[in-house]
Amino acid sequence: MAKQLNYHTIREIFTRFHAAEPEPKGELDHVNAYTLVVAVALSAQATDAGVNRATAELFKIADTPQKMLDLGLEGLTEHIKTIGLFRQKAKNVIKLSQILVDDYGGEVPNSRAALQSLPGVGRKTANVVLNMWWQQPSQAVDTHIFRLGNRSGIAPGKTVEAVERAIEDNIPADFQLHAHHWMILHGRYTCVARKPKCPACLIKDLCQFEEKTL
Repeated sequence: MAKQLNYHTIREIFTRFHAAEPEPKGELDHVNAYTLVVAVALSAQATDAGVNRATAELFKIADTPQKMLDLGLEGLTEHIKTIGLFRQKAKNVIKLSQILVDDYGGEVPNSRAALQSLPGVGRKTANVVLNMWWQQPSQAVDTHIFRLGNRSGIAPGKTVEAVERAIEDNIPADFQLHAHHWMILHGRYTCVARKPKCPACLIKDLCQFEEKTL
């Protein structure tokens, strides 16, 4: 684990991220808050590209909780069977859709506690939805962010929660809204798990990773 970088270094890192991609976007396709919740829930232990392929037709016919319930468990399962853990995920989507209809008038709540009470929705999923749909500066820490935070010194921590706190505590406020998107994209395409692309990295002179590739 690298040491925590200082404020000025972190500001420079995110200034560079911003210059390279001023408005970073999540890569899961969705059309509203509900389809975003479903897409993020389906993405656990799956790739965004794989989820997008599965939901391309699904969201054309089931873009609200009631429409998903009308499609039913078997219909949903048929659409997402190419995704890992699809049977359990299908059950969760049907259950959370029923709760949204029964308790929230078919609308997706905008509080972390309410979101996390839904089947198949953990803290990471809730944070993604809060950030992407309601523009809250919440930090969804996935494997890419956890790796980058610890390698670089941007946000070191032994647990997901510790890395999340480090991001909130150490990244300047004006970069908080897009911080997790910049970090996900950098971890997904540059600071990859095996053979990170250090020569092409725009923060290689600031990063604390001791095993930088040549």
